Amino acid sequence: MQLLERPSAPAGLALPDCQPPVLLLLPAGEGRDLDARAKNECYRATFRLPRDERLDGHTSCTLWTPFNKLHIPGQMFISNNYICFASKEEDACHLIIPLREVTIVEKADSSSVLPSPLSISTKSKMTFLFANLKDRDFLVQRISDFLQKTPSKQPGGRKASVADPAPESLLASQEVPELPTSPSSPLSGYQNFSAQEVPTASQGLLKVFQRNSPMEDLGAKGAKEKMKEESWNIHFFEYGRGMCMYRTAKTRELVLKGIPESLRGELWLLFSGAWNEMVTHPGYYAELVEKSMGKYSLATEEIERDLHRSMPEHPAFQNELGIAALRRVLTAYAFRNPTIGYCQAMNIVTSVLLLYGSEEEAFWLLVALCERMLPDYYDTRVVGALVDQGIFEELTRDVLPRLSEKMQDLGVISSISLSWFLTLFLSVMPFESAVVIVDCFFYEGIKVILQVALAVLDANMEQLLGCSDEGEAMTVLGRYLDNVINKQSVSPPIPHLHALLTSGDDPPAEVDIFDLLKVSYEKFSNLRADDIEQMRFKQRLKVIQSLEDTAKRSVVRAIPGDIGFSIEELEDLYMVFKAKHLASQYWGSSHTAAVRRDPSLPYLEQYRIDAGQFQELFASLTPWACGSHTPVLAGRMFRLLDQNKDSLINFKEFVTGMSGMYHGDLTEKLKALYKLHLPPALSPEEAESALEATHYFTEDSSSEASPLASDLDLFLPWETQEVQSQEEREGSGNEDVQEKRGEEKGTSPPDYRHYLRMWAKEKEAQKETIKDLPKMNQEQFIELCKTLYNMFSEDPMEQDLYHAIATVASLLLRIGEVGKKFSTRTGRKPRDGAHSGDHNSTTEEDELPAPEPHQDPIRELQPPAAGDPQAKAGGDTHLGKAPQESQMVVEGGSGEGQLLSDDETKDDISMSSYSVVSTGSLQCEDLADDTVLVGGEARSPTATSRTGGTVDTDWCISFEQILASILTESVLVNFFEKKVDIGLKIKDQKKVERQFSTSSDHEQSGVLG
Repeated sequence: MQLLERPSAPAGLALPDCQPPVLLLLPAGEGRDLDARAKNECYRATFRLPRDERLDGHTSCTLWTPFNKLHIPGQMFISNNYICFASKEEDACHLIIPLREVTIVEKADSSSVLPSPLSISTKSKMTFLFANLKDRDFLVQRISDFLQKTPSKQPGGRKASVADPAPESLLASQEVPELPTSPSSPLSGYQNFSAQEVPTASQGLLKVFQRNSPMEDLGAKGAKEKMKEESWNIHFFEYGRGMCMYRTAKTRELVLKGIPESLRGELWLLFSGAWNEMVTHPGYYAELVEKSMGKYSLATEEIERDLHRSMPEHPAFQNELGIAALRRVLTAYAFRNPTIGYCQAMNIVTSVLLLYGSEEEAFWLLVALCERMLPDYYDTRVVGALVDQGIFEELTRDVLPRLSEKMQDLGVISSISLSWFLTLFLSVMPFESAVVIVDCFFYEGIKVILQVALAVLDANMEQLLGCSDEGEAMTVLGRYLDNVINKQSVSPPIPHLHALLTSGDDPPAEVDIFDLLKVSYEKFSNLRADDIEQMRFKQRLKVIQSLEDTAKRSVVRAIPGDIGFSIEELEDLYMVFKAKHLASQYWGSSHTAAVRRDPSLPYLEQYRIDAGQFQELFASLTPWACGSHTPVLAGRMFRLLDQNKDSLINFKEFVTGMSGMYHGDLTEKLKALYKLHLPPALSPEEAESALEATHYFTEDSSSEASPLASDLDLFLPWETQEVQSQEEREGSGNEDVQEKRGEEKGTSPPDYRHYLRMWAKEKEAQKETIKDLPKMNQEQFIELCKTLYNMFSEDPMEQDLYHAIATVASLLLRIGEVGKKFSTRTGRKPRDGAHSGDHNSTTEEDELPAPEPHQDPIRELQPPAAGDPQAKAGGDTHLGKAPQESQMVVEGGSGEGQLLSDDETKDDISMSSYSVVSTGSLQCEDLADDTVLVGGEARSPTATSRTGGTVDTDWCISFEQILASILTESVLVNFFEKKVDIGLKIKDQKKVERQFSTSSDHEQSGVLG
């Protein structure tokens, strides 16, 4: 149940006054869902809770605070694992009660002074008294429900109880703890990473390398450190220790004065919320270490490269003990979160975490940093750091207007903010000073980093205003930060490498880190956490848009200049292409592209679409609309573009296919169309369909048929050889494809060298000419003719185009027959190897189905009679007539007679073909469903076996012959040279996408309702 989703609940109140809510999602849940998500994120950020925590509800109440004997008004928040409280006054009191530590929830007696009280007792012997609760009974029931679902981590551990009003029940706390209540408690059997293996499994590196000198020997610094420890001990006594500590303005004061080194690790775990995740996931880190041990990836390679650059000046990282601990933590996190993997600056931050905590504690602190406190900082595009950089620029304009314009002119903001924010000042400030800022960061969040950054700029304003370039400004800021010191540090001084590089003859005055923090709070403390979150949301939109624009420009620049489209057209095509990819993630049922997307790939490879998505784009954008035949053509285009056979194509491959249809001269467009009817574009299934159609082209219906199995046996070896010969002709052009396949099969991802080689090969001049194109066999030629007929179906010049293609097809079929006869006579080996080269024409003719004995070839050239059943069965197309007529001529007469007959009857054939089309007996729908040409459904199995067919394995035709024939028909030339504006088609596609997304939203709302 999510109380926030109740439509009747007031904006500031989620718990009802009467009836408990029921599980109901209304159609208007889109906006309410976003509102609930925003409240969940704010709740988790405020109390530093795990990412999977969901807010169930909140209500106003008061909390009794024993340290000042007051009832503080505020809000109680309840989620599935926590009860939290936030006072109305920001610094008055914050409280986090994990349900795993709750022992008793009791409804105390009401009174006029204390109406509707509720007491909650924990294992640490702390009792919290809430009052002024609305609908206390329902609230207690919700808490009871969540307590029942809270897992017991220890066998036999007792569940918390919910008691009725009774004074003695407040003392009935459980004596057997289920989990440690604070980082200071003895972990005993809880520690999973064995201390016997390595010292860093149970303690921080500082304790391992700490000198055994007593605190008294450190003089004033030692005394100051002991005073800090005593102050914190007093605070623990008054406010509690562990996760259930009352967090007040007093807590912040102690943090600003500096956390003693003996307590730093414990308090970092509490303030960051890392302790919650660590205690609820026992053994998780040890398991990750074991799984990731010995595994190689790009992240591990980068980690190894940076290990010895992580605080090399510190003694803890000048030996293998510290390096090995750092390696294990970084590798375990990369294994946990492969989306981030490893990013530079993570090594610096993690090395500091290891100084003050064990490996497991450092790991969970790193999780809190990367996934909650600094979201999206440590990824390949450092989006989170860029977002906070935008906030920093906005704050600079508001509070330091004089300096803001100068900093923008110098371009300094972007340089300083990334280095300061990513490493929390650890890389630009002496370690003992920067670690104090880290103390404040774990308590306050990003707010303190922004405040300190503004204070640094304010302290150097006059010098920065006098700088003439970025280098001078960076030197001013670098020297200032190098001289920020911590006079209270009890650790031996560590040389700061950055200071050694930026030191000058006249170093600036030293600045105490505590003075800098004090100034930052005095001048810029008006920053509120919720305001920063709102600013983050606004800046994130700008950063994402900027990154997407950069990606778009990068992809467009990667497209070769001879592709034909303008920059504007390429950008529009990219947006349409990307939208189709994203639609598959959010609305599509097939998630192939989404699953395979890898953000670490170059921009060009990040967005890819599958065959179904390409088919939709092809239908919207192609200038070659073919009606119901369009999906078939789209499938062939996709197979042609998908060179690496991974069933996905990228944007470059997509625009290459589009350009082949839109740009270039007649020859280039015909080449593109020609390739769509050869393997690999033409699939075996489609060729098999064309094979059936050749029955009408290669024999008379009364001929004796060979079985279909023998047809396939002849066709499939030919296709295999055709694919192999095509790959041999392409030669080196396929080396990058093979290399990519090899990379995909390997365990390691392709590195930048692979892409450099790939791009270098892509830039090589393409030397393919029309002579390099393989010849087309009869089945493929039939498919080409079908495509052309469908392509002309909706053209204004439809009848003229039909007449022209009928003439061209008839001519080409006769040319193929002549070529076959010539090839047989000269003894050249057929393409498919079905017949040996020494067979003469007589032998070959014997192998082909024989015509009827008294058939007249010349008579076959005439149009069929109206009542001829053969014409009705399958010969009513000019395509079905011309090949049949050519076959008869070849088989029934000599070569000279054949040529003479062709010439004499050419006009009759053309007229016959034209008259058939013009009378409307041939429709595109017939061709599209293969009823006329294939006859798969129009004929019974008996008829099929009776008619049969034979593959004409010697018939072939070249691209030059097709081109020369088409050039004889001006209407065909005009059709292919006609210019089509792709911009209009892109606009129409964008409209379709908007309508689709809108309708999808309504459908989702309807389902939710």
